[in-house]
Amino acid sequence: MQRKKHAEPSTREMERINWMEFREWVPAKINTVLLPLGTIEPHGVTANGADILAPVAMARAIASRVHAMIAPVIPYGLTGIMDAYPGSFTIPEDAYRAYVRAVVVGLATNKFKNVILLNGHGGSQTAILSALAQEAGREAGARILLVNWWSYCSDVTLEVFGQDGGHGAENETAYIMAIDPALVRKERYKPEMATPIPPPNTWSAYPFPSSITLYKEGQGYPKFDPAKAKTYFTKVNDKIAGLIKETIKKWDMAGL
Repeated sequence: MQRKKHAEPSTREMERINWMEFREWVPAKINTVLLPLGTIEPHGVTANGADILAPVAMARAIASRVHAMIAPVIPYGLTGIMDAYPGSFTIPEDAYRAYVRAVVVGLATNKFKNVILLNGHGGSQTAILSALAQEAGREAGARILLVNWWSYCSDVTLEVFGQDGGHGAENETAYIMAIDPALVRKERYKPEMATPIPPPNTWSAYPFPSSITLYKEGQGYPKFDPAKAKTYFTKVNDKIAGLIKETIKKWDMAGL
């Protein structure tokens, strides 16, 4: 006997769905939304928008699994020490805070109970988003989960590559390679493009002298392995989807 397929909206992307269909699905059938966030900055030999491309691809890969809609990405962020590189820049913190907060509150106003922030950029942006999640959650009465995917999936990086990663390093480059190999320009790569992140209180520089930063010295140099890239992409997405489902389940169990 053939199992009946679960009904699906015509699209899970908010900018592509009609308002009447949206009303039919949210919140009666879908009460979770994925909001990708990133920035534009150098990433070694892959795209300046890696911090945007990764969470957007992630959202598309897991949306049906976590039964969520996908909000349009917030592409501009707090680049910081790499914003002097061509094609990148930093948004002022007060403008960024106000904008992201308004978007999160707006998603709650559109009757999403669970707002999942899929963040693709580190640095000061992670602390700001963590604070905003609490502030906006209280203000809007929403349940908010912030995921910094590269950090949460550091164990997946070790599992797949046998070593730690970094910014624009093996892990990020592999994830983007799995999305679109054409976005990775292997022929432009040189190992000397990478610099280990300096220990606290040792040295700092603006602009940072490398567009590839390694979490641990000697580890994370890109190897450009297509098979490992696909494995990494799948395992990262699986882990993120699992976290979202588990968090929502526990929110529900607690009656929050």
